[in-house]
Amino acid sequence: MTQPESIAAAKMREAGQSEDAISAFTSALARLQAGAETYLPSAALEPVPDVPALEQLPAAGAEAGAALDQVAVIKLNGGLATSMGLHEPKSLLEARAGKTFLDVIVGQMLELRARYDARLPLVLMNSEATREAMRPVLAAYAELAVDGIDRDFLQSMAPKLDAATLEPVSWPKAPALEWCPVGHGDIYSSLRGSGMLAALLAAGFRYAMVSNSDNLGAQVDPRIALHMREQQIPFLMEVVVGTEADRKGGHLALRKRDGQIVLRELAQTAPEDDASFRDFRRWRYYNTNTLWFDLAAVLARLESDGGLELPVIVNRKTVDPRDPDSTPVIQLESAMGAAIGSFPEAELLQVPRERFVPVKTTDDLLVLRSDAYTMSDTFELISANGKLPYVELDKQFYKLIDDFEQRFPGGPPSLKHADRFVVRGDATFEPGVIVEGSVAIDAETPRTIAAGTVLAG
Repeated sequence: MTQPESIAAAKMREAGQSEDAISAFTSALARLQAGAETYLPSAALEPVPDVPALEQLPAAGAEAGAALDQVAVIKLNGGLATSMGLHEPKSLLEARAGKTFLDVIVGQMLELRARYDARLPLVLMNSEATREAMRPVLAAYAELAVDGIDRDFLQSMAPKLDAATLEPVSWPKAPALEWCPVGHGDIYSSLRGSGMLAALLAAGFRYAMVSNSDNLGAQVDPRIALHMREQQIPFLMEVVVGTEADRKGGHLALRKRDGQIVLRELAQTAPEDDASFRDFRRWRYYNTNTLWFDLAAVLARLESDGGLELPVIVNRKTVDPRDPDSTPVIQLESAMGAAIGSFPEAELLQVPRERFVPVKTTDDLLVLRSDAYTMSDTFELISANGKLPYVELDKQFYKLIDDFEQRFPGGPPSLKHADRFVVRGDATFEPGVIVEGSVAIDAETPRTIAAGTVLAG
């Protein structure tokens, strides 16, 4: 190893990181030092042709239960809702009707277990920031336990690197800021390094379905489990057809030199390719961050000579993100969907938008909590009119959860007949407000929308 790699490895080892995590990080650092290309130029890619759709798969028959009994469900749960002003796991935030995201996920899992008589373990990939808060909550769900399988495993962390030297940065005034998560691409090395991968295989699980804990549309579908088993697919990514709202999202493409499916993220795009990257009509299919993979195939890839080397994503920040004058650093990250480029037999599956409803902002949360959705007795989210409205709330007054809830004291307005709902300025909505069509509110001074008001565009 060169000096920066050796220093980084020693620091990670001292902090108790697994050898798998250390190997993955030092490999990424070595590739960066060697001048590995971190961009995926548009000229080297071409659009993915038509992708089969979920509704084209055969209906789940008598073998559905046996197929589901080989599936483990992993939820990415490492994030705090800091972007909304909270400092707790986002999965503990109320999603709708007094139920947290985790409540809904557990409800979905238990219903599927009962319907198909399958084990279906629920496993969280927690971070150092979320693990302690989640453990007592998980313990309260005694019925979730599956013999031989822990409720969670820990994702790794890596040192931020001094941008000038590529050595681990030192920040004595706040040592915790010397570390960063390495992106959800860490799931593969963390699965093995934690022992979770071996435990799942030993218990007879063949596949994992992985999705974000804030995406309640990502439910286990027995048709996909059967499809994976019958076609012997090592890796499958659920994708949606892109819209204008997806222009900054990761899209799928074919690498021209070998026809391999690859995932391209914004951070992997050179400035001169920015306009091309945002062309959602050309790059039609977008990553939902819901993956299915064969556990044995992933293990074999991890144990191969080249390992599972994910493309390096370089994020440039300062060691203290709140202090632009603090030491410039580089954070090396990876995306779990990028592993699709390591499996020549990987497949894409086009799914309805209802399976891709992540909550990243209070805009998303308002839609989720509103009557734009209904939630069935089996905890399935269904859009009320087959479509969802576009919502944009003024960031100054609605970005933080406390401010947001203060301005909707009686809950969200009716949005099931809304196409577009934009609020500029400071408006408070009393109970029973109805939004129809396209509506824009301009509140140059604080105002209150009276109970029962119908806002029609």
